[in-house]
Amino acid sequence: MSVLAEIDASADKSDADVPNAIAGVSAPSFREIFDTHHDYLWCSLRRMGVHPGDLDDVCHEVLLSVHHNLPKYDPTRPLRPWLFAFAFHAASDFRRLARHRVSVGLDEVEPIDGSLDPEQALFRREAGRLVDEALQAISPTNRGVFIMYEIDGTDMKDIASALNVPLHTAYSRLRLARATFEAKVRELRGETP
Repeated sequence: MSVLAEIDASADKSDADVPNAIAGVSAPSFREIFDTHHDYLWCSLRRMGVHPGDLDDVCHEVLLSVHHNLPKYDPTRPLRPWLFAFAFHAASDFRRLARHRVSVGLDEVEPIDGSLDPEQALFRREAGRLVDEALQAISPTNRGVFIMYEIDGTDMKDIASALNVPLHTAYSRLRLARATFEAKVRELRGETP
């Protein structure tokens, strides 16, 4: 059952019943969030280390949490950092629980982009693998800040608020994440320090 179908079937309230205005700014509906941010959440979970075979399930759980907490969302705040916080916590739970289960080792099959020539496609795939591997070298708490700041372009104050950490802690985590990322990229390229 899809996330939307599950929510529609279990919803006690319609979107009209959800408080949509705080300080004159209307909150997006769950349908708008799903349509606009599903891919963002899925990619964020992947970057945070969720196994490819579990991405759809964990993303489903994140969207259910978002739906449940949507009445608490303050529409005067940016939406993406708020959504990322759900993905961050779900990925943390996944990593904590993943070590207790046995996985059937099926490698992810990457889709082929027909718009690129084979050399460009290979370069893009290798660059993506390098970035993914370098991201995984960063500690999960620092990785969340790095992804939100460097990849998503989120303001540091919004990152600190979304992750519920002091601003100076967020900056410290970003500094450490950058150093780890750069060192891992150099290592993967075979460069000497």
